[in-house]
Amino acid sequence: MRSPKEISFRLQQEIANAVLWFAPPHRELRARTPLEELPSPQDVVDAVRGTPYADELVKLADQILLGKIPIFDSEIDYGPMVAWRRDPVRGSETPSNYFRRIPYLDLAVAGDHKWVWEVNRHQHLVLLAQAFVVTGRQAYCDEVIRQLESWWNDNPFQRGINWTSALEVGFRTLSWIWIWHLLGERTPRDVRQRFLAELYRHGSYLQYNLSIYFSPNTHLLGEAVALHALGRLFPDFPKAQHWRTIGRDIVRAQMTAQVKNDGSHFEQSTYYHVYALDFFLLHAALEDVTEEYRAGLARMTDFLAAVLHADGQLPLLGDDDGGRLFHPYGKRTQFARGTLATASLMLGKSVFPYSERDVEEVALWWLGPETCEKRRPSNVAQQSRVFGDCGLVVMKRGNASVLFDAGPFGPWSAGHSHADTLSVVVSVANQEILIDPGTYTYLDPDWRETFRGTAAHNTIRIDGKDQATPAGPFRWLEKPEVCLIDFSSTPQRDYAVAVCRYRGFTHQRTVEFGNGGELQITDELDGPPGEHLVEQFWHIGLTVQPTGREVWRIGDLAELMLQDGQCEPGWRSRTFGSKESSPVVIVRRHAIFPTALRARLRLIDKRLQNTEERVNTR
Repeated sequence: MRSPKEISFRLQQEIANAVLWFAPPHRELRARTPLEELPSPQDVVDAVRGTPYADELVKLADQILLGKIPIFDSEIDYGPMVAWRRDPVRGSETPSNYFRRIPYLDLAVAGDHKWVWEVNRHQHLVLLAQAFVVTGRQAYCDEVIRQLESWWNDNPFQRGINWTSALEVGFRTLSWIWIWHLLGERTPRDVRQRFLAELYRHGSYLQYNLSIYFSPNTHLLGEAVALHALGRLFPDFPKAQHWRTIGRDIVRAQMTAQVKNDGSHFEQSTYYHVYALDFFLLHAALEDVTEEYRAGLARMTDFLAAVLHADGQLPLLGDDDGGRLFHPYGKRTQFARGTLATASLMLGKSVFPYSERDVEEVALWWLGPETCEKRRPSNVAQQSRVFGDCGLVVMKRGNASVLFDAGPFGPWSAGHSHADTLSVVVSVANQEILIDPGTYTYLDPDWRETFRGTAAHNTIRIDGKDQATPAGPFRWLEKPEVCLIDFSSTPQRDYAVAVCRYRGFTHQRTVEFGNGGELQITDELDGPPGEHLVEQFWHIGLTVQPTGREVWRIGDLAELMLQDGQCEPGWRSRTFGSKESSPVVIVRRHAIFPTALRARLRLIDKRLQNTEERVNTR
């Protein structure tokens, strides 16, 4: 049931949208270029010229000139002209109707909106602009102008699928800000006037479509960051000060609302944690923030550094949507490194040993070469610990990392949570042993349930049912009760016990990780009388083969000892929109409760390098 306050708010939004529809804002506007509040493009160019990063930037830009644009883990050949409202995978295309009349969540009608929206964020145009300032090659600048004019003509204000999400308008706004900063003075006068007019319309849209009630999560956060940036960087716009104030106040409020005391993001997703931290960091780069805000940044940074594998890869716990606030190119599991480099430089403390490349991708453009050169703080060793608010147990032993999900689903409908309670993820050095298979898709219902279901995680499923009841792509019903019962960490071992209760069943898992590289897991199950099907899943990140009836060799790194397991084909998704075959070892038994299952993972490769020798290479 919606409250009277929410009904009133939504009604005012629709009235404002109707006014904007009949009388789109059009003004003669002025703005500085480049923007003084952002690092000088020339200074950044001087810092990156001749680096491998710059070479890769230009290589990507050359592909984009040919019409081949990187989207998620694919390269889409759009040809000479991008079809801005078409799903490039399915071919579906929506009309240029009033944005409220576009059924963007209907896969059959609109295709997958994620594929449509990703290219409409115009981050590939930012990359072209970066390539232009690095090389001075006019073709890059000309292509940006050509595509912008094409977009303006094909996507009139408030018409079509690319106006249906305020967050996507926010992403595009931020891209246009960077384009203006890098190219504004190099564009013809008539293009500059049109550019500023369209940018102002984006700000007007954001002002009246903030997701206060619709999605008060990373949607609202990203929209507020974009609205604030417009007000902060374009002070000559008529509503600049108002936008700056609204955006600033929302971002500050969301730091309190979305970030828990242990530093975790309330969506319970590691990928969305990176998203949110990037938003908060960009805002702090543009605006003086309070000490409380900086403390929130520090907590988020500590959490992110703790959950990474030893080589800096991000385990994909919960949903991931394949996007990134800035420079969404390369391996998604490596994006956290650039975020941590930026946070470390901004906060003046390093929690993870980042590389020069990590600095070049984001921090150099946001903070400038002087800041990036001055601050080289020492690194902080990661230790085993519990993040109590989200219930995540992190166990660190040398190059080995174990993540034990001993926490609940996310709040409200838990839209970005997976049914992965009591799951375990293990890595050694730069190798994944036990993995979380990822997300793959949001809209295809069968694959959505496959990837976020209990069977897709290293935990127990009972009677073939998930730990909660799926109710649409972003909703869970009957969420389990989860509690961490015990945790201890000594130089000899880490020990944790947690319990999950749902549908009358009780699943208690004990995880013990010793210095000898041995992980012992005990599952104790109880519940209603009668016989039940119990399945214990182990998703493997490397090749796996049996070496005995109950022993499975995982690459050259580990042995998994189970009770009568069998290997079956499974799936994993390294990036949103792509999937690949991946092995899963399953123990199945019909049992009368109470019953117990045991597993042992033994790390066997003694030649693994120390973390300090490896983490600075990519």
